[in-house]
Amino acid sequence: MIPFNRASFEGNELAHLSEAIQIGHVSGNGPNTRQVEQILTDIHGSGRSLMTTSCTHSLEIAALLLRLTPEDEVIVPSYTFVSTAAAFLLHGGTPVFVDVRDDTLNISIEAVEAAITPRTKAICIVHYAGIAADPERFCELADRHGLVLIEDNAHGLFARYRGRNLGTFGAMSTMSFHETKNVTCGEGGALHLNDQQFLERAEILREKGTDRSKFFRGQIDKYTWVDVGSSWVASDLLAGVLLGQLERYREIQHRREVVWNRYDIALKEWSMSNNVRTPVVPADCEHSSHMYHLRFGDLDTRTRFIAHMRNHDVMTVFHYQPLHLSAIGVQLGGRVGQCPVAEEASDTLVRLPLFASITDSQIDQVLNAALAFGL
Repeated sequence: MIPFNRASFEGNELAHLSEAIQIGHVSGNGPNTRQVEQILTDIHGSGRSLMTTSCTHSLEIAALLLRLTPEDEVIVPSYTFVSTAAAFLLHGGTPVFVDVRDDTLNISIEAVEAAITPRTKAICIVHYAGIAADPERFCELADRHGLVLIEDNAHGLFARYRGRNLGTFGAMSTMSFHETKNVTCGEGGALHLNDQQFLERAEILREKGTDRSKFFRGQIDKYTWVDVGSSWVASDLLAGVLLGQLERYREIQHRREVVWNRYDIALKEWSMSNNVRTPVVPADCEHSSHMYHLRFGDLDTRTRFIAHMRNHDVMTVFHYQPLHLSAIGVQLGGRVGQCPVAEEASDTLVRLPLFASITDSQIDQVLNAALAFGL
């Protein structure tokens, strides 16, 4: 069975782990962490990256930086992973779910603008599949209404919009290094700060609410508890694994791009003949090759395709359930028909296997199986 995803550790991951153990610094903020944060900062080209224990925790730090109250609203797409909304709800705000675009499945700027109220504090956009969610227009919209723009960039590290790296448009952005992401340490994340006014407090929140980071830099002679916070600093062991990945990220990205392009070229004619939709990449976008998805005409066809691929030893998966129709979403006022594109995509989208170590023969197997599926 060809898996949907398989993490690939072919670099210096074990060497960095071993070195951390030999040095004796396996907790956070060690040499591996510092190197990872520098590489991530360099990739973005500006600002400052802080490694965390997950993208979810990075979003939680972002929520705390907003100083939310129950009266504050944060606009989020309904078609996204639960963390995009849960982080703001957990830390005092109210997520407001809006629909996504029909072409890219990115959050709809028209839907966001219609949802802005005097209670709106921030907008959190998701670059779905590593394809830019029109960030320049969202920057203008946020500025016009005095809102904070946050980029959930779990899919979009290494992607660009008009030559500019995703994650550099909003006041802050978050990254994921979960097992399913382009580069991974199993579980991990990072928060990137573009607005320096948030940096000092972000360091404090990440260090259990203490000013410990200043102490380690020699700026103060002792540290103390100064704010709320939690234990969101990643172990230097995790950072060592991620460092091994980031050292070869260009190689990983190149291979993923090859796989993505093979799928896209081989399935074009078949998809047009069978009313199957393939990813749309606008002209200004350089995507991250994070995922390759197909959208079928209805739930029954999608279900039959997944079973067909399984019978050909290929694992495929569907994606998000609309958050506005989840148990919590309904409690917050969600209703059927509120976000029709998200609801349609939830029933019709399927993801093909895409990982750096997939072999050419496995790609052939995936394609042969897909092309043999008749509607």
